[in-house]
Amino acid sequence: MKLYKIIPFLLCLLFISCNGQSKKEVKSIKPEEFAQKIKSTSQPQILDVRTPKEFSDQHLDNAVNINWNGNDFDKKVAELDRSKPVFVYCLSGGRSSKASGKLAELGFKEIYEMDGGIVKWNASGLAKKSNETIGMTLAEYEKLLISDKKVLINFYADWCAPCVKMKPYITKMQKSLKDVTIIRLDADANKTLLTELKIEELPTLLLYENKEVKWKHSGFISEDDLTKKL
Repeated sequence: MKLYKIIPFLLCLLFISCNGQSKKEVKSIKPEEFAQKIKSTSQPQILDVRTPKEFSDQHLDNAVNINWNGNDFDKKVAELDRSKPVFVYCLSGGRSSKASGKLAELGFKEIYEMDGGIVKWNASGLAKKSNETIGMTLAEYEKLLISDKKVLINFYADWCAPCVKMKPYITKMQKSLKDVTIIRLDADANKTLLTELKIEELPTLLLYENKEVKWKHSGFISEDDLTKKL
């Protein structure tokens, strides 16, 4: 085989090998299993890869905060023990997935990533009970649903890529649709609602008619598909 044909072939094999190795070392598990695995691990290394502000608002016990979007992520995680399990989470899973891949590249051998992050952790009832209400109360939320029109609630976050992508046409629909009232709610500012409504993913769309949920969608949806649904 000629050299110019061999080199791409070898590079392909190397990529597949490295990618497969990373997948082997990273295990994405549900919040309940994540919690149990932490309990059964002696001195677990728990890594919160969100911003310091998010960390201060809520975090798992004994977690260490190393911001994935910070400029010193690699340097700080180097202080962790590569030979021991590390438990990684963020708010909904996007940053923890990238961080877990980087940890595998850096030589960590046993990485557990929490599927769905803090959003799903709270929806699963694992968060510590608190009397503090963050954002809108459920009673206030239910008042939004009193209408002779259909009501579409859009839970979003500014850091959520699909939310950002959907924002232009959802805000356009807010003005153009006459038979549907569209209300966008910031998930970060309404954490109590997310827990009470068991919202596990962002973005989430809830379509109400006479205060009853007629349709629910989590994740990205195109403008055409959303228009058809409404």
